[in-house]
Amino acid sequence: MFSFCTDPDTLGTLPWLACYLTTGVHLNFYAAFGTVLILLAVTAPTALAFGFGGAMAARSRVAPLRWFGQGYIAIVRGVPDIAFFLFFVIALDQGFEYLRHVTLCPDWDQPIRQGADFLVCPEAKLPLGSAPQWAHEGYGFALAVLTFAIVFGAFAANVLYGAMRAVPRAQVETGEAYGMTSRQTFRRIVVPQMWVYALPGLGNLWMVLIKATPLLFLLGVEDIVYWARELGAAKTPRFTAYPHPDWRMWYFLALLIFYLAFTRVSEIVIARLSDRLSRGQATAAGEAMRRAGA
Repeated sequence: MFSFCTDPDTLGTLPWLACYLTTGVHLNFYAAFGTVLILLAVTAPTALAFGFGGAMAARSRVAPLRWFGQGYIAIVRGVPDIAFFLFFVIALDQGFEYLRHVTLCPDWDQPIRQGADFLVCPEAKLPLGSAPQWAHEGYGFALAVLTFAIVFGAFAANVLYGAMRAVPRAQVETGEAYGMTSRQTFRRIVVPQMWVYALPGLGNLWMVLIKATPLLFLLGVEDIVYWARELGAAKTPRFTAYPHPDWRMWYFLALLIFYLAFTRVSEIVIARLSDRLSRGQATAAGEAMRRAGA
């Protein structure tokens, strides 16, 4: 990047370090921080949508829908996350390819399952073999986001289900006494008030989601953990113009600082959001705020 980086062997310590930290692979490392932030920005609302749908299904009066919602919550919460992360990526990928195979290749006469192999027609592959590299990376990232949303959506569903039940029944009955339907009481009374009860659990879930982002490395996405391991490993002059001993400790220390700083900022935002939601509510936090104002 710098003009003086033409011959690393002639550089002093600081210029050498400046050139080393601005190589192309390091730019990929810095961009991977953006990948993590994008994952969180997309996954959080998607998982919340899954969670809201799961909570609605779990409290449904229709028995099959209620069983589905409760089963979704129980199964995902009862299985280790890593097992689901590895399972869903494979299952979703093969499921999408199978649907495309049935649609695009109806005349295919060979079995899809051939021993341990899953074989579909070339037109059904996702992404296509002729697709550019960014399409392959984008598809892998999309599968990772969907997997994160399904897994964390189950935990969010459990939190939201409990928050819906925590809204005082007397308030719902008051709405019904004024002639509101069950949908109106849910939309106008339960949903606006449930967030103050759900926020502590959702806040904890957000922290767990932040700590779970290194699982991208296991899903084949080149995230910050991947690049920290690759860049920090010992390098010899044969493989790089900037040889160095094993520096993985320093790279992972940088990741530690990043995650600690990010979680601290999250704690501040969640605390302020909790104060805002608690204002005027019939909760312990709301009562404390009323007394402080008096």
